[in-house]
Amino acid sequence: MAYAEKVFKVRNGKQTKQFSWKSKYKKPDGTWGTESGFSTKAAALDFGGEQEAAVRRGNWIDPKLQRQHFGVFVRKTWMPAKAKRGNTVDRRWNNLDGHIFPRWEHVALNAITWFDVDAWQQTLTCDDVTRGHCVSLMSTILTGAVDAQHLLVNPLYGRRRTQATAAAARPKKSQEDKWAPVEVVLRVADRMGPVNGLHVLTTAFTGLGWGEGAALHRDNTLLRRRQAHDGGWFECPVIRVDSQVGTLAEYTRRGPEGERLGGVLQLEPPKNDEARPRDIDIPPFLEQLLRYHLADWPHAYVFSTPKGKFWRRGNFGRAQLRPAADGRPRLPRVKGHAARPAWSPVMMGLTMRDLRHTHDTYQDQIGVKASLAYEQAGHLRPGIKRVYQHPTPAMRVERLAGLEELYERGMRNLGWTALWGRVSLTKKSRASDLPNIPQTIFVASAPAA
Repeated sequence: MAYAEKVFKVRNGKQTKQFSWKSKYKKPDGTWGTESGFSTKAAALDFGGEQEAAVRRGNWIDPKLQRQHFGVFVRKTWMPAKAKRGNTVDRRWNNLDGHIFPRWEHVALNAITWFDVDAWQQTLTCDDVTRGHCVSLMSTILTGAVDAQHLLVNPLYGRRRTQATAAAARPKKSQEDKWAPVEVVLRVADRMGPVNGLHVLTTAFTGLGWGEGAALHRDNTLLRRRQAHDGGWFECPVIRVDSQVGTLAEYTRRGPEGERLGGVLQLEPPKNDEARPRDIDIPPFLEQLLRYHLADWPHAYVFSTPKGKFWRRGNFGRAQLRPAADGRPRLPRVKGHAARPAWSPVMMGLTMRDLRHTHDTYQDQIGVKASLAYEQAGHLRPGIKRVYQHPTPAMRVERLAGLEELYERGMRNLGWTALWGRVSLTKKSRASDLPNIPQTIFVASAPAA
């Protein structure tokens, strides 16, 4: 049974007549717990009684753990127990160090309230998506604190953030700015040339993520899909996102407490092992372009640098995509570079992520069935339909024909007949263009009995 005892204050090594009260109570394991600093005996007894009542109910939480600082719990308990892919770990530490810890590192777990967190997140100067990620990460951590028996409840669970006022909010891309018309994709790709431009074009017409495209190996390019269909066989070329080394990861390696241990640029498995490893069907024009590219490209990775090294995302954007999309001034001849003409803007701010949006937008535009659209984009379809609906060869034929028509329409609108002298518009292209390869969307007749 809980009881209270006096604790006399000591000054200069001598006990004084001043005292406070200490509460002593039985913990679940039968040992005695203590809590000091009460001004009255009644307060100490009340506290001890509450602790023992919680023990009897089975929901007792050690007060010392509840008062543990948020930063200590994160560094010593939560992060070591929640091992993730390197990029995820780095992103978490960036949010913790850059946004969360300056306000919450030295705050006790049980002192964190939703009111304070919501008010704080509105003051952050980062974009609204990052604010949401920070609050979500804090909520996940506090749920971990509940699971680790440091808290009884997570005060952030299920709460909805207050959005920043329109005056303070940073401008967002419009829906039109998140995808690119075919003519824009073609113009940007044409400027970037038959290697980096091909990366752009492939992303827009396959939905490859940046890491997936950068990690694409020639052994996973132009494989074949073959399925029984309509008394014969359906075949088409595919790009494979490998289940073992399907993406290029770029992040800062972190130590146990978030210390930076150097940069990492390496191949890793896809982050979602259920949806992201996949075979992506490619339309005929893209097959033709890839065949020509692989025939004279000496490196193992299809979209590597001229020296066969992996591109870093930032370097690719600055050196390749930004000038082609945003435009550039005329560049004079310098040692190692010929003079280069000025480029007017095509689509300011276009990113490789926008091109992934572009592919899924194209799929929606041409009416790709949901089961196939989710599969090809590498998304996990929600709900029971994921279990009961599956792509068929007829759906694949329809999708490939739709993408081919988008490409041909874009070329006609631009008045072009070829890209880089390699990819002709139609079978009736000029004699000066390279010949078309045979049509690859077909149904082969079943062999005679």
